[in-house]
Amino acid sequence: MKAEAGKNVVGSDSEAEKVIKIAGSITVDELAQALGLAVTTLIGELFKNGIVATINQRLDFETAEIMIQELGMKNVRLERKNTAAKLTDEGRRELSKDAVSRPPVVAVMGHVDHGKTTLLDTLLKKKTVEKEAGGITQHISAYQLEYEGRKITFLDTPGHEAFAAIRQHGAMLTDIVVIVVAADDGVKPQTVEAIKFAQGANAKMIVAINKIDREGADIERTKAGLAEHGLMPEEWGGDVIMVPISAKTGEGLEKLLEDILLVADVEELKADVKIPAEGLVIESHMETGKGSVVNLLVTGGELKVGEFVAAGGVYGKIRTMLDFQGKPKGKAGPSTPVTVTGFKELPDFGDRFLEYSDEKSARKAALLYAQGAASEMASANVTSTDLLRMMNVADNSKVFNVIVKGDVLGSVTSVVDSLKLIDTHGEVTLNVVATGVGDITENDVHMAVGDNTVIYGFNVNVPVNISKLAARDGVEVRTFKVIYELLDDARSSMEELLGEEVVEEKVGEMEIMGVFRVTKSEVIAGGKMTEGKVVPRVLARLRRKDEILGEAEVESVQKEKIEAKELIEGEIGGLALKTEKKMVPEVGDKLEFLTREMKKRKLEG
Repeated sequence: MKAEAGKNVVGSDSEAEKVIKIAGSITVDELAQALGLAVTTLIGELFKNGIVATINQRLDFETAEIMIQELGMKNVRLERKNTAAKLTDEGRRELSKDAVSRPPVVAVMGHVDHGKTTLLDTLLKKKTVEKEAGGITQHISAYQLEYEGRKITFLDTPGHEAFAAIRQHGAMLTDIVVIVVAADDGVKPQTVEAIKFAQGANAKMIVAINKIDREGADIERTKAGLAEHGLMPEEWGGDVIMVPISAKTGEGLEKLLEDILLVADVEELKADVKIPAEGLVIESHMETGKGSVVNLLVTGGELKVGEFVAAGGVYGKIRTMLDFQGKPKGKAGPSTPVTVTGFKELPDFGDRFLEYSDEKSARKAALLYAQGAASEMASANVTSTDLLRMMNVADNSKVFNVIVKGDVLGSVTSVVDSLKLIDTHGEVTLNVVATGVGDITENDVHMAVGDNTVIYGFNVNVPVNISKLAARDGVEVRTFKVIYELLDDARSSMEELLGEEVVEEKVGEMEIMGVFRVTKSEVIAGGKMTEGKVVPRVLARLRRKDEILGEAEVESVQKEKIEAKELIEGEIGGLALKTEKKMVPEVGDKLEFLTREMKKRKLEG
């Protein structure tokens, strides 16, 4: 993958900035050429940071960026080539003249607890909120309903910030994004994030202003907040449909459905049916007795039971197919979500699947994809994570090793991404030893032995025999059903590695007005408290202008020549200070009073 170098003029001083465009990764040789360096210079810089690299070794985008910073090249900027991601329409066949209308695919997005899942529950007359741990959607769920004789496919996406990867995935699958905003809470960070995702996916947006039945609901204020983020209501001269609703009572839901179909009509959504089936992987997981269970969204053609398909590097024969209600289905057309079995292994979250005429063709397609991915991974084996980890370890940082297992690939991705967002300021390095889908296994325990690796299970089980094996081998296995709790536990574990720190707190200050006695181990002086207070047994630091002359402990406090419990701001009194090293205060010096203790360090943010 060749780098493209260009020049832009930036800044008022006409300082030239070199822009290097790469997609995914770049070899050491290519980067050196783009930077105008001898390749040995770049290899040497990598070596300094703990990476032994060859001339043809590939560096990912972030690593290349770090190396440019390490080299001090302030006028060089990396840019990603505008290559299509696997979730875009890249590779999708152009529509033929025989293309037919298809149902719209609608993602429901927004801030946590603004009512996305409740909205779908009311539309579909079911109860999913109670089933989700903590009442928070933790996977993408796909549903289909019929309104006025027409089908609409809905994707319910997680709202918690830890599931940004899944939520973005949901946006990329859709034609229309319904942004749910609570009228009593207004625009929140995840509302803004959902808007950005929808814009990035070129999806049409409809805003559902929810909870209008609640006290404190303010529809106009909510519209104003949305307008600040570029969503201008139609009634204000903009082009965004905003529908006041109550997901709880059902008010406004028919209007919302009508508007969804109206937007779908304007967009003229179509798909070819007389072509090999194609679509996207929404979720995948393993089930005992069934093997790989995969949720698919068909985008073209008709997927039938018995057909051969390949998704990424995985292939299989569709053995069973169920609709979103769990009912058997013989075939599925465009915009239809289905759950299938028959894949030999688990396809990746977001992979495109294609139908093939026979098993040999499907296997060959999967093999070619896998070989290409393996080649890229084998050569692009220096990532920013590797580099930062080695740089940090070189600086004697602590390492927190984890193995992550989840119920579906989407969950694993989000857990790992969220763990990496825990900021330790480079003092603790997160090392993901392995990831996987399904229950904790004997192999997981074996991998965790010996280097204090913690196994995190998200919505998975620990068989009794595996639990006993882990206990015997001293391996910690921690399972969670709510991601907040998993992340809190990881944060706490990383804080344990930070150790303790000395914490000082200033409690008062005195200006010295008189010095009555000075010995090697004692000072008796008096003055006026200018701030705070002083009590016996606190520390006193003697300061003369900007110079610190020594420290002592307050042995006793006197007010009006009588021993007192404290002196406070504005009062005049005397102090007896106990010193380990002689210090000689003078009139006009300051005594700062402070407490000092060891505290367990905490991670910020």
